[in-house]
Amino acid sequence: MTQVVNGSEAGLRLTGGQLFVPNEGLIANPGLLVRGGYIEAVGEQARAGEAGATFSAEGHIIAPGFIDLCCNLREPGNGQKGNIASETRAAAHGGFTTVCASPETSPVNDSGAVTNLILDGAGSRGVVRVLPIGAITRGLDGDLLSDMAGLKAAGCVAVGNGSRGVRNARILRRCMAYAQTFGLTVMFSPENAALAADGYAHDGQVTTRLGLLGIPEVAETAAVMEMLLLAEETGVQLHLSQLSCARSVEMLAEARQKGVRVTADVAMHQLVFTETALAGFDSRFHVRPPLRGEADRQALLAGVRAGVIDAIVSQHQPHDSAAKQAPLPATEPGLSSIESVLSLGLELVTRNELAMADLLRALTNGPAGVLGQATALTAGAPADLCVFDPDARWQPAVTTLLSAGRHAPVMDRSLPGVMKLTLVAGRAAWQAGDIAPGK
Repeated sequence: MTQVVNGSEAGLRLTGGQLFVPNEGLIANPGLLVRGGYIEAVGEQARAGEAGATFSAEGHIIAPGFIDLCCNLREPGNGQKGNIASETRAAAHGGFTTVCASPETSPVNDSGAVTNLILDGAGSRGVVRVLPIGAITRGLDGDLLSDMAGLKAAGCVAVGNGSRGVRNARILRRCMAYAQTFGLTVMFSPENAALAADGYAHDGQVTTRLGLLGIPEVAETAAVMEMLLLAEETGVQLHLSQLSCARSVEMLAEARQKGVRVTADVAMHQLVFTETALAGFDSRFHVRPPLRGEADRQALLAGVRAGVIDAIVSQHQPHDSAAKQAPLPATEPGLSSIESVLSLGLELVTRNELAMADLLRALTNGPAGVLGQATALTAGAPADLCVFDPDARWQPAVTTLLSAGRHAPVMDRSLPGVMKLTLVAGRAAWQAGDIAPGK
């Protein structure tokens, strides 16, 4: 990592390039001046103000810092798969300034004590903002409700069950009703455990040809319908995490038209890859929910373009090498993906499957809205931003990835989009190259 520049007091001016303005798109950068952790000025005042350093963004795009609603930091844990220090550095390399930490830790984040442990670690060793998601049930076992009031008081921004299910609809209803009393958003990855059974791949042509155990689409869609109905009854703010099926997008749109309080996200790898990625028994693509068919991929992309799906997430799950080297059924699901989200998205832009504005919206103000926040590069706003060159290229490899996980979705292949600078509260969490002295 290059020298970190702290422009908090002296000031950092960003010149040239294009600025992404949510709800407007890309505009010529009028000039930004960062000082004291905030954007001090935009436009003429930024160009005329004193600054200790200048960053030329010519040919680059300046965007609000990306927000990830689903990231596994692996801490607390045994450290083999990563930790707060390694995974927040990886997040900054990917342009993320805020990550929501999954409750799937060891011990599980089902109490204020564990939440405080995560926040203390993020404060001392993290380089991006970390927002903990609390476990909605004790130990994530899907049975006894957790102390949601204590989790909220400790700093959790939402509650959920990670990638695990809730034992039955009665408990799920109680979870939603209890969360509603505290004004907490519930985040669920919808999957009917009985229908998914022991499957680990999409129940389609690839599983039939290779003899793999499949997970049918109805395992997700049945859970989506159940959650939507219960959310409508309880009035809770529901967030559906990591959708993978076309029918799920349809039901989500219908529920929104009815006024159900529901938002949703999709993992970037679901927008790029399909079940065919498993054709060579590539264990990297053992993910949950599984990669589906091309029709599902197209429906998910359409959902992002229409704004029905609010956010694109990394679903970052770093593993040690042993977790991915066993025969496919015995490997652990998950991709180390947070550093390649932007690049994979830019490939979609190049193929005209997503507009640049749709991609950036789903990485910035879309997820911010899910959290009840706003994001903008305006005077007085926190200086959380990223600067990237969409045309420059880089190659994910063991030597270029910062995450402890070395199982990125694309390895040893040239990808577009080089992150040049990531600022969190005005400090450079990631910086490629030097920043010129101020003028």
